[in-house]
Amino acid sequence: MKRIRMIPVLLLQNGGLYKTTRFRHARYVGDPINTVKLFNEKGADEIVVLDIAATKSGKSIDVKKITEIASEAFMPMAYGGGIQTFEQAKAVFDAGYEKVVLNTSAFESPQLISTIAGTYGSQSVVISIDAKKVWWGGMKVHVRAGSKNTGLSAVQFARQVEQHGAGEIMITAIHRDGTWDGYDLGLIKSVAEQVDIPVIACGGAAGMDDFRAAVSVAGASAVAAGSFFVYQKKNMGVLISFPSESLKIPKGSRAVEFDGLAGYGQALSQKRV
Repeated sequence: MKRIRMIPVLLLQNGGLYKTTRFRHARYVGDPINTVKLFNEKGADEIVVLDIAATKSGKSIDVKKITEIASEAFMPMAYGGGIQTFEQAKAVFDAGYEKVVLNTSAFESPQLISTIAGTYGSQSVVISIDAKKVWWGGMKVHVRAGSKNTGLSAVQFARQVEQHGAGEIMITAIHRDGTWDGYDLGLIKSVAEQVDIPVIACGGAAGMDDFRAAVSVAGASAVAAGSFFVYQKKNMGVLISFPSESLKIPKGSRAVEFDGLAGYGQALSQKRV
């Protein structure tokens, strides 16, 4: 069945799996390899793995660890965290990942986007845009795990990375991360309306209604979440889950059709239906 991608986002820190709230208060939730195995069983469409400590600590990518994680996955995988050079991106692809996710380096070294896209194709490059409210009003893109204000709006940055060859954008409102308060639909919509590449909604989802709103109201092409997939409910224990219900494509939306591994390549090109 053709459906919209629903993507669990797994946060790594020192080899373990963690979950944050508003990019802070990292809480240990389990072993990433066992978690991937569970998502295999539950039929997850795709998984994004982000090392949330790599850039801030300046440590090299733990290639051994991410290779072990990818070796257990039956679905497409994307990895981000600490990728600053083409050689590091190549190591991620060689480890078994179909995509790399760039955040800080997309701002500080935008030519890296073009270099990777030129070798592996635009569909292999996802730009993670983290937007944060600032005290004088509005929202600005922040990098380095949300600690550095770039001074750019999400729309400005999204247009820039698209011009450099990015294939997808994953947009997160930092103030919604881990809150279960729903996506920032205004933020997502502002970006989705201004770029021609797929936009993945992330940050704050509490259920299928939030997923539907991200697509039908905000124009997202896919949806991603962390807490929704790893906790029973808000303030409750860890329970790895994935909806059995398919998220269908609303007529006239900018959503992307996805048909498992066979349709992975096609899922990276936007299509109105």
